Amino acid sequence: MAPFNILTPESAPAAHPYESLTPDVVLDALATLGLHGDGRLTALNSYENRVYQVHLEDRSAVVVKFYRPDRWSDAEILEEHGFALELAAAEVPAVAPVVVDGKTLHRHAGFAFSVSPYRGGRAPELDDFEVLEWVGRFLARIHAVGARKPFAARPRLDLQTFGIASREWLLGHQMVPLDVQREWETACNAAFEMIAATALGSGSGRAEAAESPLKSLRLHGDVHPGNILWTPTDRPDGGPHFVDLDDARTGFAVQDLWMLLSGDRAQQTAQLSGLLDGYEQFRDFDRRELALVEPLRTLRLIHYSAWLARRWEDPIFPINFPWFGSSDYWKGQIQMLQDQCEAMAEQPLYA
Repeated sequence: MAPFNILTPESAPAAHPYESLTPDVVLDALATLGLHGDGRLTALNSYENRVYQVHLEDRSAVVVKFYRPDRWSDAEILEEHGFALELAAAEVPAVAPVVVDGKTLHRHAGFAFSVSPYRGGRAPELDDFEVLEWVGRFLARIHAVGARKPFAARPRLDLQTFGIASREWLLGHQMVPLDVQREWETACNAAFEMIAATALGSGSGRAEAAESPLKSLRLHGDVHPGNILWTPTDRPDGGPHFVDLDDARTGFAVQDLWMLLSGDRAQQTAQLSGLLDGYEQFRDFDRRELALVEPLRTLRLIHYSAWLARRWEDPIFPINFPWFGSSDYWKGQIQMLQDQCEAMAEQPLYA
């Protein structure tokens, strides 16, 4: 069966809104805030939004982010900004938006956008115990701020929002080819049955029935190595800088740790030990959350497929993900879901 993204001329979608986001529009948007570019701008690596580094006439540089239309409401974006500003006020090295005329969210040419200072850096060396410890300390400080109050508008990260909603959207929009649809749905349902028994399910989960429930808090939500900029430690501001709170949600602390783990079980255990050694210098970590690592990995797997499918009308996605949508892709997803069911049945990581 051919990939679902093969379009006929009659079914081709209208131009995507981002196609009108030209360099002139970017510079004009900044000019409305009194920030005048010198003509140099670079598109940064972002698929969800459009993000540019822009050099200004005063020789400084800023990063301007144009939010994907219709993804977040203004209230949800402003909660992201508010959280980032809280972190900055607490001297946590998270890059926060610039406040211009009392606002962090601005509009131009039909786009919502924000501006933040430019921060350079490289990916952290996560095979270095001291680096892991340092990152863990700052994650604990992010969570200490995140626990102060809840999000009001931003959603939770749980079985319903990341798993069931993703499955229903994919099936409802006929994104899974018919020759593999039943097997994929069966694999999803088996995984969901296991996840439903955890704190990510609709209730407290059987594993917590006789204990106090796990505590949720405001999270960064997408802490992977690409969202940590590491600068030399001999500089006054050296160490990690956390960027891109676009996926900030309510959830459990382990969500901001597990994506930094890689390799086999022994390697992940060593990495987790480094992170928690740093983390617990500033904040307690509930070890019961380690049972959520594989369920969270499983939910992200399904959510990622839905994310790609939902964005397929954006021309940048077919260009960068040409392998998506075929029967072979979905067969690979079925195998990974089956592997994840086996992983969820094993004993969780420990540290």
